[in-house]
Amino acid sequence: MSAPGDAADFIADALQYESSWERAEDYERRLGAGLEYYGASVGAVRGTVRNAERRFPDLGHDDVTALAAELWSRPVFECRLAAVVLLQSAVRLLRASDLTRIEGFLRSARLPDLADPLVVDVVGPMLLRLGGQDAARAATVLDRWAAGQDAALRRAAVLAHLPAFRAGRGDDARFRRTVRLVSGAGQDRVPAVEDAIGLVRGSGAG
Repeated sequence: MSAPGDAADFIADALQYESSWERAEDYERRLGAGLEYYGASVGAVRGTVRNAERRFPDLGHDDVTALAAELWSRPVFECRLAAVVLLQSAVRLLRASDLTRIEGFLRSARLPDLADPLVVDVVGPMLLRLGGQDAARAATVLDRWAAGQDAALRRAAVLAHLPAFRAGRGDDARFRRTVRLVSGAGQDRVPAVEDAIGLVRGSGAG
């Protein structure tokens, strides 16, 4: 692959071509003014990532993670959403060590519209395919998220269980441990975290 910046420029340029000022204004009204908005649709973002994967074929693990980081570094909603879509399409390549980079994304996501799909469509499926020591390392990271002070990471630690329960492979004991950690001493009750617990329980968690 060319430099990650070249691929990110290709994606950003394509998304700007797909822009709509009306949609950009609607995004800003609904999501807030923390990021720039091109006004490209979600479908356009997905199509642009597919086109980029064809233009830059045979992306390996390091290519994908570098490109995702380059896209995320741009404070534009659609570029960050493209990073999420890219990771969704390459989740089979991801490793437990990638949770460090994803944690950085989650800390700076600002919006549930970015953070939630990053967890439910990337972290959760990745956890389902990890085994052995990698699974243990990932569980340690999720425990740290759950016990920390960052409410976004606590919500992420809970939502990471959702794909497993939806697939009938959820671990009730593990989920209860996460709930204990996010609700531990010194943790304020946060509606977004409580909502995440309710979503997972609604998918069959005990």
